[in-house]
Amino acid sequence: MVLCCCSTSRWFHQAISGVEAEQLLLERGFDGSFLARLSSSNPGAFTLSVRRGQEVTHIKIQNNGDFFDLYGGEKFATLSELVQYYMENPGQLREKKTGAVIELKQPLSCAVEPTTERWFHGNLSGRDAEKLILERGRNGSFLVRESQSKPGDYVLSVRNDDKVTHVMIRWQDNKYDVGGGEQFATLSELIEHYKKNPMVETSGTVVNLRHPFNATRITAASIDARVEILQREHGPGSCFGKGGFWEEFESLQQQECRHSFSRHEGQKLENRCKNRYKNILPFDHTRVILKDVDSSSPGAEYINANYIRPLEGDQNADLTSMASLENLNTSYATLTNHSGSGGNAGKCGNCLLLNKICVQCAIDGGSVGNNKHKRNESISSIRSNLSVMTTLTCAKKNDDFISKTYIATQGCLPNTIVDFWSMIWQENTRVIVMTTKEIERTKKKCEKYWPDPGQQQEWGHAKVTCLTETSTNDYTLRELLFSWRGREERKIFQYHFLVWPDHGVPTDPGCVLNFLQDVNARQEQLMSDGINPGPICVHCSAGIGRTGTFIVIDMILDQIDREGLDCEIDIHRTIQMVRSQRSGMVQTEAQYKFVYYAVQHYIQTKLQRKRAEQQSAQLGREYTNIKYDDVIRSPQLQQSISQMSLYNNSNSYQSSGIIEPLPFHHRPVPIPPARSLISDYNSSTYENLDEIPPRPRKS
Repeated sequence: MVLCCCSTSRWFHQAISGVEAEQLLLERGFDGSFLARLSSSNPGAFTLSVRRGQEVTHIKIQNNGDFFDLYGGEKFATLSELVQYYMENPGQLREKKTGAVIELKQPLSCAVEPTTERWFHGNLSGRDAEKLILERGRNGSFLVRESQSKPGDYVLSVRNDDKVTHVMIRWQDNKYDVGGGEQFATLSELIEHYKKNPMVETSGTVVNLRHPFNATRITAASIDARVEILQREHGPGSCFGKGGFWEEFESLQQQECRHSFSRHEGQKLENRCKNRYKNILPFDHTRVILKDVDSSSPGAEYINANYIRPLEGDQNADLTSMASLENLNTSYATLTNHSGSGGNAGKCGNCLLLNKICVQCAIDGGSVGNNKHKRNESISSIRSNLSVMTTLTCAKKNDDFISKTYIATQGCLPNTIVDFWSMIWQENTRVIVMTTKEIERTKKKCEKYWPDPGQQQEWGHAKVTCLTETSTNDYTLRELLFSWRGREERKIFQYHFLVWPDHGVPTDPGCVLNFLQDVNARQEQLMSDGINPGPICVHCSAGIGRTGTFIVIDMILDQIDREGLDCEIDIHRTIQMVRSQRSGMVQTEAQYKFVYYAVQHYIQTKLQRKRAEQQSAQLGREYTNIKYDDVIRSPQLQQSISQMSLYNNSNSYQSSGIIEPLPFHHRPVPIPPARSLISDYNSSTYENLDEIPPRPRKS
């Protein structure tokens, strides 16, 4: 049995308790009916409630930031994949004590339309809707909101001829309609119908629904206001499970439930032993295909890795169109078809993928190599080289820079180290980002695929020498010499981020921004040296949680650097786009919030630099290195960190006029209040489950 779109979008019940779940299942369900909901006792986790006869069993689902599981056993990238697996594999879910099978036969649909569409703005007043659409929308822009005059109904607000029309949407007999017309099972179906069949006002005016007004899209410079709203909606006074960061993140989860892309290659018998987590697999349409392999060996070209690249075209395009996404596989192969020899590398599309103004350039930072990020004196020449390369060899629309490509992959297993190095050589990757420790909480997260300093080691055709190993407070940089099949050696730079906690996110976005700054500076320097580096390879353990967080932050910062602070950014949609290329990227609500805080801190730093440059121009002096402090800060963020005294540096100018540069200033991430820890279960059974162990693989 396969979860269909309608069921997967509605078996998640956002804001019900365990008692309410029991009541729903016993009143409306039957044996085998189930639903998923938020855990009341463990914030960030989930609970699967299943009816078994006249009783309800509640099963804990863990979300640790890298994957979903039942506190042991099979690992999954998304909640929907976990549910789908246990629906499709009856008998795999059993009670720990008795071994009795727990079957997931039929999802119990949520009676209330989930607020997962990006055009749905929830409890927005008519006046605020008009202001938003008139100020930031265009003719044809529309949104749907809750009716404040008739609770339970909705309002469609549409801009036409520079005025806003409000159309009542009724909820009656479990159906939606407009003015007693055709009925629809969901708001989404209603909107899709009237997008194709415009309504006509009594005056004869045609009401066209052309442009969904995106609730998550903001102007970069206004991120403080957006974060303030999200924090307020997410605070103690908000409804449980609704509002703010959680509502945005949960809509991502719901959207991922609705779309499924094939992962056939990772499921093949010969490839199963190459997956660190059996159910966290690469999508077929974006997976990396190894070329320098024995074609007669089944599965030799397989590695659990995906290309991640911003999609081209209209921001309102359907990111989840299977046809367009599968076509990307061809373009990825074209863009990354390095032969491994220097002669052909210059003709590869990857040689041009970094033609952009990076984070380093945006803040006039310096080269890597020491911990103070001194100004890079060759940065203007880099820009010049990029401009020449762009003019001579690359045709671009609207003079935009080509966005860079990443490779997202899992941490190495003992039997995949050779494949990993084969991929690094094939893609001409020169920068590797590792965001996990080798061992965390006594569990192996990644096999060591590099030798100790001064040592050399061989894995198959790969010969790797560790030249140097230097450490900062936050990461270790290893310079490696790498040769494949005895060819000319390449220098590889591995940036090993060490301060991501075992659970949660770093308390300081500044350390991540500094880290990304150094990574981008290295990639820029390689390009300026004529190396023409390929995609940056990013991995953690599963290759989705921390990996996705780093990639999304870097993508958003790249966009800001290209388009300026007046550009529109959409963190929510960027994650949705990245998830269409590798499942489960940015795994938790905490990681989702961290993306916001990191982007906010970066924008504030840019604004500070701009303000400092204006002040220095007025004084007739040029400050090339500016020390940043927490001058610009939203009131909510300031209040959140007021009790944490991490700001020990003066923000005044030194008398010399030239100030030692401080990287992105340390700023703690606000920690949201914990949800209720009081159990809401009465007579129900709470099972700690064991799963049937997987069959041993044949060697």
